[in-house]
Amino acid sequence: MNFRVFAARFALVVSCALMTAVPAQAKSAFLQCVPYARQISGVKIHGNAWTWWGQAAGRYERGNTPRVGAVMSFKKTAKNRFGHVAMVSQIVSDREVLLSHANWSRRGGIERDVRAVDVSAAGDWSEVRVWFAPLGGLGTSSYPINGFIYSDGADDDAFQAPQMANKADKVLVASLTLDLSDLQPEAGIN
Repeated sequence: MNFRVFAARFALVVSCALMTAVPAQAKSAFLQCVPYARQISGVKIHGNAWTWWGQAAGRYERGNTPRVGAVMSFKKTAKNRFGHVAMVSQIVSDREVLLSHANWSRRGGIERDVRAVDVSAAGDWSEVRVWFAPLGGLGTSSYPINGFIYSDGADDDAFQAPQMANKADKVLVASLTLDLSDLQPEAGIN
């Protein structure tokens, strides 16, 4: 066996070992809604998404008006047991925004600039419908939300998102720092 074949097989074995040893942490680190929202919004809250609204009290400004960069905080429901958080990436109208979030349409998937529409009777952003990839449009369910958490530069420790990069013949895994309360399983929901 020549060295090139040996090196390729060795790299494959190491890659497989890393995929079996690290993926739960790596996926949780940047493919669940909480760490992803924290990374892209600047709102430095940890724990299940449904706890963010309460944790934000006294630390961040909260309200019912969407702003670019704000975190939309979804309430915990029977169908959405851990709540959900998503960052407002664009205001389309007084009743429509675009969101960037993770773990919604597909377990672990990241979606950028997807529609969310206020369907509340009062037009107060207390209930929304969100774009759902398998349907190719707004989902069939509506979800109650707490409101919006505004990233106002609260004095929090800097957050460094973990990064992974795969190359054809080498694997680079950056350091990984997790808050274990972020590791709650979430399922794709509609």
